[in-house]
Amino acid sequence: MRRTLPGMAGIAGIAALALVLAACGGDSGSDDKNDSNKSDVDPASLTAELTWWDTSDPTNEGPTYEALIKKFNEEYPKVKINYESVPFGEAQNKFKTAAEADSGAPDILRAEVAWVPEFAAAGHLYALDGTPLLDDNNFLETPLSSNVYDGKTYGVPQVTDTLGLMYNKALFEKAGITEAPTTWQEVEDAAKLLKQKANVDGLYINNGGYFLLPFIYGEGGDIVDTEEQTILLNSEADVAGIQTAQDLVNSGAAVKPDANDSYGTMMTLFKEGKVGMIINGPWETAAISDDPKFGGFENLGIAPVPAGSDGAGAPVGGHNYVIYSGMDEDKAQAAIAFVNFMASAESQAFAAEELGVLPANADAYDALGDNERVSAWTSALGVSKARPWIPEGGLFFAPLDEMATKVLIQGADVQKSMDEAAAKFKSDVVPEYDEQ
Repeated sequence: MRRTLPGMAGIAGIAALALVLAACGGDSGSDDKNDSNKSDVDPASLTAELTWWDTSDPTNEGPTYEALIKKFNEEYPKVKINYESVPFGEAQNKFKTAAEADSGAPDILRAEVAWVPEFAAAGHLYALDGTPLLDDNNFLETPLSSNVYDGKTYGVPQVTDTLGLMYNKALFEKAGITEAPTTWQEVEDAAKLLKQKANVDGLYINNGGYFLLPFIYGEGGDIVDTEEQTILLNSEADVAGIQTAQDLVNSGAAVKPDANDSYGTMMTLFKEGKVGMIINGPWETAAISDDPKFGGFENLGIAPVPAGSDGAGAPVGGHNYVIYSGMDEDKAQAAIAFVNFMASAESQAFAAEELGVLPANADAYDALGDNERVSAWTSALGVSKARPWIPEGGLFFAPLDEMATKVLIQGADVQKSMDEAAAKFKSDVVPEYDEQ
């Protein structure tokens, strides 16, 4: 279940460095209620109706997962999957509200990695210890570890990801840039050349807190220290990192983010060749490559996020499949069968081929072989950093998003904005933690 990638020396080395970052937790033992799931189930006789909330992009990613549902039903013809595309930004609170009301929660949810400890701590998730999900699959260590809470496993990974520097090779060539920038200073230098010689903007930084983590990590900072239970947002390192991001905007090296649709504007400008660099992840590889205005995958450069004074660092992200705890055992057995199919090496390899996402099932890499869209991200994974897997982790980004808007769009003082974000963490997120 927790081996390194077999037969893929290059990717395995990166996986060992980038993904085996946190212990998965010791054996928790299986709940009595789950023991029955070890028995063989006849796919043709299993009958159930399940609702799945998919939080992936409905245009670029959704069709691939709907295609997998059809493949699942070829094997399990009597298990009906009611597929619902739920906007990612709404799903966390929507699931919590439904689960707490014991009404309207889906049987299966595609959850962001940080949501799982939160939902598990609240009792909303079905423990998977002792089920085929953990016996049949070979998941990478850190993606799987995001599903462990209090010694039990409450989900399995669908995809893993990180952030990287994505750039337009044709624009780089036009500007006379021969290599991807490796530091934020080099980004600024490249942006000047792109403006002067290619007549396009340099970098677009999305004003979401998640996209600013590379700036914080680059100065040796972090969001919180879970061992010391300390909030780090207004530390010297964190402030220095965010100051770097603001300086890039103020200097004109980075575009001032759009206040209404920062992410959408970033993607449009990049795909249309109006900005040379963005910070984004593998989930957009296919959408960028397939856009007729961009010039294909061969025009897409992918590199690690640039380094700050302490080096380079990007967050480990991704999504997990979780099962709602409020269902009877017969239905749970069908939900486990469905998630087992979707999380299998074959299904994850299929999604990777279609979308360029990074599998979290290690055996999928053997099935993929030499897939350029996947292997292009190995160097970016090499500087990835695990996030704190605590129940409050899913609440981190509202204060961070607010801070990012103030700093990048409104031009607010960085230290003051970080002090305000730290105060929000103390009042709303981790009240038992100390401020610096």
